[in-house]
Amino acid sequence: MADIFDKKKRSEIMSKISGKNTKPELIIRKALFAEGYRYRLHRKDLPGNPDMVFPSRKKVIFINGCFWHGHNCKKAALPETHREFWKKKIDGNVERDKKNLDDLLKMGWKSFVIWQCEIKKSTLENKINQIKVFLEND
Repeated sequence: MADIFDKKKRSEIMSKISGKNTKPELIIRKALFAEGYRYRLHRKDLPGNPDMVFPSRKKVIFINGCFWHGHNCKKAALPETHREFWKKKIDGNVERDKKNLDDLLKMGWKSFVIWQCEIKKSTLENKINQIKVFLEND
């Protein structure tokens, strides 16, 4: 499918995308806070600046956008234009994510990755339960 915006408008839209405090991130944070969990946000001293950090448990959570992190779902489809650019960019992000997860593991931290497409009203309770199991078990 061709882009419905011209290059200037698409550039403006893409420039406004933020990597912090995204809607999926806020949904998960609010739900975990309501369950009594406390956490730190975006610690720069850890590889990948995890979205949520539980220091006493040495556990982190990444909440990844499907497109930007190359998830295998329909939200991650590459655009029709500039495919080579986007493929290279997304592949680089995937490799960096793998390295960050490996580096965290070497430092003794356990990681949990949540994909944007997994956060739906109908399945949110199930996802929160999965996170709780991750946080409570060694």
